Amino acid sequence: MKASAHSVYVLGRDEVPQQLRLGAGEQLKMTLVVPEGVSASLQMDIELAGEGAQLDLAGVYTCLGGERLSLDVNIRHSAPRCTSRQLFKGIVGGTARAAFHGLVYVAPGAAQTEARQESHALLLTPEAFVEAQPQLEIYADDVVCTHGATTGFLDPEAVFYLRSRGIGETQARMMLTEAFLAPVYARLHED
Repeated sequence: MKASAHSVYVLGRDEVPQQLRLGAGEQLKMTLVVPEGVSASLQMDIELAGEGAQLDLAGVYTCLGGERLSLDVNIRHSAPRCTSRQLFKGIVGGTARAAFHGLVYVAPGAAQTEARQESHALLLTPEAFVEAQPQLEIYADDVVCTHGATTGFLDPEAVFYLRSRGIGETQARMMLTEAFLAPVYARLHED
């Protein structure tokens, strides 16, 4: 895999690569978009096999009806001085169900690895459901690895703040939802 450009894939429209291998010094920036109405199960396995390989992976999903979405992302750091960054953000409403299962594996000898894994979801209805399982499996010393996940509803105080400034409730909720997804959507306009 020789890549340095930004690749954007729309699930349900594009064929998303499910197994990738980055060699020494190779870089991959990829953004995955799951539009409203798409139910799918996707498993991605990406290996950083050469020294200094870099992965920047982000995803955004919108499930507002009865969609079923499962994202399984496994990143394997097999060589030293590799970097991976993952950021997944989603909006889930209606009776939709979404799941993110992520694993960052750091092999023995993959010293000076830097890995960051995040999954954040916003629930719009009490019937919506999100499961997030970020995981780290580390077998090397001298690494910096983090992972985290959040799932919750819009902050009522933020909605109130916008409403107290003359913005209607529907518009306030829309603005907050768009702001939540903005870090991933901004990537779609990068070169």
